[in-house]
Amino acid sequence: MIIGVPKEIKNHEYRVGMVPASVNELTLRNHQVLIETQAGMGIGFSDQDYINAGATILATACEIFEQSEMIVKVKEPQAIERAMLREDQILFTYLHLAPDPAQTIDLVKSGAVCIAYETVTDDRGGLPLLAPMSEVAGRMSIQAGAMALEKSRGGSGMLLGGVPGVEPAKVTIIGGGMVGTNAAQMAVGLGADVIVLDRSIDALRRINMQFGSRVKAIYSTADAIDRHVIDADLVIGGVLIPGAAAPKLVTHEHISKMKPGSAIVDVAIDQGGCVETSKATTHQDPTYIVDDVVHYCVANMPGAVARTSTFALNNVTLPYIIKIADQGYRKALMQDKHLLNGLNVIHGKITCKEVAEALDFEFFEPTSLLS
Repeated sequence: MIIGVPKEIKNHEYRVGMVPASVNELTLRNHQVLIETQAGMGIGFSDQDYINAGATILATACEIFEQSEMIVKVKEPQAIERAMLREDQILFTYLHLAPDPAQTIDLVKSGAVCIAYETVTDDRGGLPLLAPMSEVAGRMSIQAGAMALEKSRGGSGMLLGGVPGVEPAKVTIIGGGMVGTNAAQMAVGLGADVIVLDRSIDALRRINMQFGSRVKAIYSTADAIDRHVIDADLVIGGVLIPGAAAPKLVTHEHISKMKPGSAIVDVAIDQGGCVETSKATTHQDPTYIVDDVVHYCVANMPGAVARTSTFALNNVTLPYIIKIADQGYRKALMQDKHLLNGLNVIHGKITCKEVAEALDFEFFEPTSLLS
């Protein structure tokens, strides 16, 4: 199979779909890999590194899309990239379609086979291709929140961990999954007063087992959100419903009642955000203020630590890339129910129920379109 890796073009996105070691694995299996020139420069890989791994370097993204049977990316294709997709071409990347009707319409029109990293599942009910980026984003959320609390950035001027004689900041984390657990780990390490809200008793039990009395694990109700969001110095939004738009658990009314200079980091912004006042921002201009509350809503947070993120992502995507390349997408999808869950769009049809419901599209059972 001919696999193409274009350079990412989203604002301050330096990750790349495949590192040279991944390319080498595919070329050893007699697949051809095309890399757009300088695609890996942001994380320290030259064109020569890719050539040494067996790749062919092409000058433009247009050439990559024209010549490739499968496109491997990191972030969702931008409009200019979506226009280059064609019938039966495979797109393997993060998509986050539920809050993005424009992208969904373009992918439907393209006729391409679009497999989303974030809805691929595993035997334990997890999301193995989303997990490493959730780990990164969860840890980064505390860094971002700590900076947002600085006075120069519009915050209250509070240090998360305080100092002897001065109380620490209260950090409320909504969601006890991968993002929330990693955020809690960082916040505890800095000495903050940490609350985690979740509706899963299993998740709360796991948080309690991991952190003990250092984290208060509380069942999430409307009343609990009211109390612990309004009183927080920093709120981390880590809610995820796989494939679906994030529920708006923090309302504008909550924001209006929060302390001036407090901060929110909405990690769920890729899926539309779990805060009513959230809107996607970029690493170039990451924050804005609503009712004296600093909002950090960067939609590609792990892109700021691109090298770590790229290696973490490649570790989990490579086996699936190899499977699709070796078997072709039809056989690979039909033989692997977890990879099949990643199929969001094929030949103009929506095959992810959550996306179809969120955007009012007709849902098609994926196996009916593959058999």
